[in-house]
Amino acid sequence: MQNHEFFALEPYHLALAVIGVIVILARWLPRLVSKREPAAAPLMILLGAAASLLIPGLPSLPDPRQTPLPWELVSELTVIIALFGAGLRIDRIGAWRKWMPTFRMLAIAMPLTIFAVAFLGVGFVGLTAAGAILLGAVLAPTDPVLASDVQVGPPHEGAEHPVRFTLTTEAGLNDGLAFPFVYLGLIVAAAGLQPTAWGLEWLAIDVVYRIAVGVGMGWLGAKALGYILFVVPRGSILAETGSGVIALAGVLLCYGSTEMIEGYGFIAVAILGLTLRRIEEDHHFHRRLHDFSESIEHALTALLLIALGSVLPLLFADLTWTQVAVAVVLLVIIRPLSGWIGLLGTDLPRRDRWVISVYGVRGIGSIYYLCYAGKNMEFVNENSLWALVGLVILLSTIMHGFSVGWAMDSLKEKKQR
Repeated sequence: MQNHEFFALEPYHLALAVIGVIVILARWLPRLVSKREPAAAPLMILLGAAASLLIPGLPSLPDPRQTPLPWELVSELTVIIALFGAGLRIDRIGAWRKWMPTFRMLAIAMPLTIFAVAFLGVGFVGLTAAGAILLGAVLAPTDPVLASDVQVGPPHEGAEHPVRFTLTTEAGLNDGLAFPFVYLGLIVAAAGLQPTAWGLEWLAIDVVYRIAVGVGMGWLGAKALGYILFVVPRGSILAETGSGVIALAGVLLCYGSTEMIEGYGFIAVAILGLTLRRIEEDHHFHRRLHDFSESIEHALTALLLIALGSVLPLLFADLTWTQVAVAVVLLVIIRPLSGWIGLLGTDLPRRDRWVISVYGVRGIGSIYYLCYAGKNMEFVNENSLWALVGLVILLSTIMHGFSVGWAMDSLKEKKQR
């Protein structure tokens, strides 16, 4: 007779069970103390870290500093779907004035944040110029994945509060707009801090050309996808089937084709969602598509956050008190102050401006950008960058996750009064 090991512990199966327990706990535990939407993101990170430290036999995940590719691919896919969903949520584009706070956050607050973080990186963390620019680019954009609690609701829900509209559109567009500064960090790492040698080329290609291509491809992709979904074939319209797979395929096609011609795919998929929502605006398929993409987004996000938590003990081995101070300064001073400056001159009430300025969640997008840069260039300060970015994501999800319900309720009460 063969000897059978009936209760052999497979690390992979153990990991699946632990992931299931963490997701359930992260969604359920907050319900014991609050009736608001649970702040699951920080709990997933913290429980993931606890599991890696306390449960023996769990398989170890690849270190993102040594093996960035799997982290890059999963975070990239998550951000793609989240950006498309962010564009799809906007029911009414509205007048130019409605978008003014968004444009100010993108054109003023975001560059100010990048400059301030880069300054701290050089002056206090001891990063090189390239590493500091990269750090600013990685941490400047807000995250469309983790900021759903402060964004507008699903299609056809209406009642888009100016604060939620601004935070949604900012998160949908600033991930792509951070890419020129990521490329700037890579250029400085390769060619040195000599703007006269590469400045014009960076401005023409990485800023103007890539952004324009991203916008154009997103618009064209939406028109083509809308035609396929709502027009052809007339006798059996694809949108009537309720399947979101064809639309998701269109998102991937738009992103991949934009990247192939050197445009910014993140911008393209955000414009794709925003433009597709304008086609057959009242059709029920938009809500079904949003729910379909959101389910995929939430599943990928949960896996990424738990995975990030499991590697945080490794990343924090290089953490210093200076980096802790920089992370806190970014979240409680730089982002709020940059946002407040950016929104000066708008007609938003003071409280609305503060909420927009404060609630810039950092998360999955930062993971992607750092993996992308690490794959394409060897940085002297890579361990310091990962430790600092990991801490910022953790603190941001904790600070914003546990306070966002109160902030949104205060805005709602003010509007009702």
